[in-house]
Amino acid sequence: MADSSVARRHGFASGLLDRNHIVAKAGFNRWLVPPAALAIHLCIGMAYGFSVFWLPLGQAVGIAKPVACPADMTLLGALFTTSCDWKVADLGWMFTLFFVVLGSAAALWGGWLERAGPRKAGVVSALCWSGGLLISALGIFIHQLWLMWLGSGVIGGIGLGLGYISPVSTLVKWFPDRRGMATGMAIMGFGGGAMIGSPLADILMKHFRTADAVGVWQSFVTLAAIYFVFMMAGAFGYRIPPAGWRPAGWTPPSTQDMMITAGNVHLDNAHKTPQFWLIWAALCLNVSAGIGVLGMASPMLQEVFAGSLIDKPEIVFGTLDATQKASIATIAAGFVGLLSLFNIFGRFFWASLSDRLGRKLTYATFFGLGMVLYALAPWSAHAGLLALFVALFCVIVSMYGGGFATVPAYLADMFGTQFVGAIHGRLLTAWSTAGIVGPVVVNYIREAQITAGVPRAQVYDRTMYVLAGMLVLGLVVNLMVRPVAARWFMTQAETAASQAKSANRVASGPAGDFGIGRGGLDAAALAAWAVVGIPILWGVWITLSNAFVLFL
Repeated sequence: MADSSVARRHGFASGLLDRNHIVAKAGFNRWLVPPAALAIHLCIGMAYGFSVFWLPLGQAVGIAKPVACPADMTLLGALFTTSCDWKVADLGWMFTLFFVVLGSAAALWGGWLERAGPRKAGVVSALCWSGGLLISALGIFIHQLWLMWLGSGVIGGIGLGLGYISPVSTLVKWFPDRRGMATGMAIMGFGGGAMIGSPLADILMKHFRTADAVGVWQSFVTLAAIYFVFMMAGAFGYRIPPAGWRPAGWTPPSTQDMMITAGNVHLDNAHKTPQFWLIWAALCLNVSAGIGVLGMASPMLQEVFAGSLIDKPEIVFGTLDATQKASIATIAAGFVGLLSLFNIFGRFFWASLSDRLGRKLTYATFFGLGMVLYALAPWSAHAGLLALFVALFCVIVSMYGGGFATVPAYLADMFGTQFVGAIHGRLLTAWSTAGIVGPVVVNYIREAQITAGVPRAQVYDRTMYVLAGMLVLGLVVNLMVRPVAARWFMTQAETAASQAKSANRVASGPAGDFGIGRGGLDAAALAAWAVVGIPILWGVWITLSNAFVLFL
């Protein structure tokens, strides 16, 4: 009754997607929300795995082998040609579009998400991501690259942005006692999407491949249907807690030792504070360094260790024959898979650890430990210590993922929970920036070193030291973060008015658990976790099987 009276008072329609419709009732189990978030993140996380389509699409016309385009064909011509195959470099622009549009969409519509609620945002995300895949499938069928860019790159990128931030504010509010762990559980799904989606896409392409088709557009249609079902289930699984809700028996921290505020900064003011831009810079520097490693992981391992990977240490990369290069490429693929696994579980591990260490100290660990590991990488390579080299980069990539998972809790600590989803959306422009800066810096240094005649086994040394320097700067920036000044916080009256506009209050009076409590793994929660957990375990098994070749 309270829900409907609030809806009438503020003029909300009581539709299934309305925010006031998803306020949790007494008896709800908060542990149902993380698997709902994972269902969406595991689907949109396939953006990391789109490279599995590049080679098949690169011979969609020729089927058996690529039909080369004229040498003088421009990128504009490649967007509309139907007579020759696309270059991998032209297809790769979709990867750039993914993360530029993701950050832009999250920044533009983060405020709308806070007003509309996570369910409506999740449904729009499902429509954009799956709809984008269908448009791309049409683009493949009629061989129009511009439709692929528009479908998956732009429309799908909007789905990525909304889907990525849709659970953040909700999870932070459901788990005030475990903010880092809660956001880590969801955001690790984004890192795990490719671990599941890439082998699934490979299976689908093999199934649909014929003598006349490479089987990619059919795979896109199938993936669109699968992802739509999972994402809609996730969106309808979202619930938000009543305003003032807190877990039974939990008392908010009464000290500022971990810089956790009890107030809320309005979305319109967050970006006016130095804390926002310091955290923005910290995320950007951490991601720039990490994404540079991920982008060059496969060629780096092959060029640095070359013949050592096949027990022929005397053979350098330039003298490998075709068969040997194929063998080490398989081993390098296992290395990339292992890094993906650490990227995923690093998100959960570091974000959960931040609940004990505090967010500032956790980020200091990323930068302090990271710069040491980057600096040690060239030495381990020249010493021929393959296992140590692999271990260094596994830890580095775990901290790259951990940075993503920890930053929503960092923002909630600084600015409060009222607008944390929208503030997080604006902060993700740091990711868009890093997605350009990191690969450009790494690729430029590598090419400059090769041009200068540096042996392939040493072309990454300077890169590692430059990335270590980025982390030194990140450490300094993070150390400058201080609690937000009191003048930026909303008054109690302003906070109450904001909550009322969101139709997120089901009762007046003091805060409490409203009959919801802490929840636990009951039958419904176990079933929900099984739905997302089984695909994750399958992906882990496939990844470990492929990575095993590293140590045969």
